[in-house]
Amino acid sequence: MEIGTVGIVGAGQMGNGIAHVFALAGFDVVLADVSQDQLDAALALIGKNLDRQVAREKIDADARDAALARIRVTTELSEIGPSDLIIEAATERETVKQAIFEDLAPHLKPDTILTSNTSSISITRLASRTDRPEKFMGLHFMNPVPVMQLVELIRGIATDEDTYRTLLGVVDKLGKTAASAEDFPAFIVNRILMPMINEAVYTLYEGVGSVQSIDRSLKLGANHPMGPLELADFIGLDTCLAIMNVLHEGLADTKYRPCPLLTKYVEAGWLGRKTQRGFYDYRGETPVPTR
Repeated sequence: MEIGTVGIVGAGQMGNGIAHVFALAGFDVVLADVSQDQLDAALALIGKNLDRQVAREKIDADARDAALARIRVTTELSEIGPSDLIIEAATERETVKQAIFEDLAPHLKPDTILTSNTSSISITRLASRTDRPEKFMGLHFMNPVPVMQLVELIRGIATDEDTYRTLLGVVDKLGKTAASAEDFPAFIVNRILMPMINEAVYTLYEGVGSVQSIDRSLKLGANHPMGPLELADFIGLDTCLAIMNVLHEGLADTKYRPCPLLTKYVEAGWLGRKTQRGFYDYRGETPVPTR
């Protein structure tokens, strides 16, 4: 199937990045969100990020203007129904994602491909709640989307070969690299990454090291570009906790038990950069460890 139009549900951190890369690659994009303010903020951020690419000579001004012209926004979910490809990029809660696909169902074309940007939830289970499980896949982008090269492709048990091949072609057209993963909790990247972050939180919880010493140890001792606690703040502690819960429940192994300190931070509403406080306090000029 030839993909020309792309509908994206959710204009948050992931959704606006996905809209950015698709528009830049020549796709017509409709970005939907329940909040007009969120849509306005997404357009402003996409413009800012495109300007940064122009300044760094990654793209020219004409490419930036053409990309912005390809993006349309709406608060009406039905308006993305006629798209060739739909990418759900809403919050990492299964009930929310299921409700979106159910609301979309009456507005879809017969051959529309449905995908989810979920970082951990079962693709097979999400697909089973739609009228086209054979045309449903996981299309998991990394954050920040315009910068990160990888896209995880996850086939559900019913996904057909044509859908998989079509999405391989889409990833290639975006100039990104696909990694195929089986439909098991958290797939590949987060199956490995999140337990490392969770272990870093346990290391803090047990007093083995401070926030600063833990992050410094992994940056300088393992050559990681960001420390695990700094990275957790960047991802969002609520997202980290949600993925650990999926791993713990889906694999029934105590090694995936979320650290109580991670749970406590989420209960406090200290979710990282997006709330200005997490393992670091971002309200001043320089981030300050909170523990």
